Amino acid sequence: MNLLAFDTSTEFLSLAIMRDNTVFNYDVLAGQTHSQIILPQIQHLLNQAELQLQDLTGLAFGAGPGSFTGVRIAAGVAQGLGFGANLPVVGVCTLMALAEASGASKVIACLDARMGEIYHAAYVKDAAGWQAVIAPGLYKPDAVPAVDGADWVGVGSGWQTYGEMLAAAYHGQVQSTQPALLPMASAVIILAQPIFEAGEAKTAEHAIPIYIRNRVALKTAEREQGMRL
Repeated sequence: MNLLAFDTSTEFLSLAIMRDNTVFNYDVLAGQTHSQIILPQIQHLLNQAELQLQDLTGLAFGAGPGSFTGVRIAAGVAQGLGFGANLPVVGVCTLMALAEASGASKVIACLDARMGEIYHAAYVKDAAGWQAVIAPGLYKPDAVPAVDGADWVGVGSGWQTYGEMLAAAYHGQVQSTQPALLPMASAVIILAQPIFEAGEAKTAEHAIPIYIRNRVALKTAEREQGMRL
């Protein structure tokens, strides 16, 4: 199975290609240049893996939540390449990708959603894979849902920005945190692979972002204050 995965939901561009059992990765701090560099870097990674686009089994992408612009870029690239090469697609939740990348089995995944909020979900891994015990949602960091038990691992930029608030909310329940962890394409590919194997991938028009927050733009005054979505 040959799969291409990409995530542009944060300031990083993350790409991965799985060729049989070998994975090729490319990760770079892209800032606001995702749309400019993603296609050339995909071609570079295909060359490295000695593959053509038509050799791929399918495409997997980080569907969000995350940066509105970023998740739209990923969905747009998945649609464009999927239609162009007649490839099926799988969208993967970035919060679950964080859980997969953590190496833990009980994860509270939080991404900084800007505007004083976080994207949040809690997952437990069992023999069947990741199970969402708290579905992805948008919360103030001091008003997150409760979880049961201890030995949780906190991951993602939400823990970097609002670590004290989240630590207070989950006092005594979190054993460690990985605040610098990002949704990586290598994790997206791992999560998407069984979906492709089960024949459950979708056609390209189903490459749709997961927004969670309904607002897709800032007011002029908010932009002047330096706020970001």
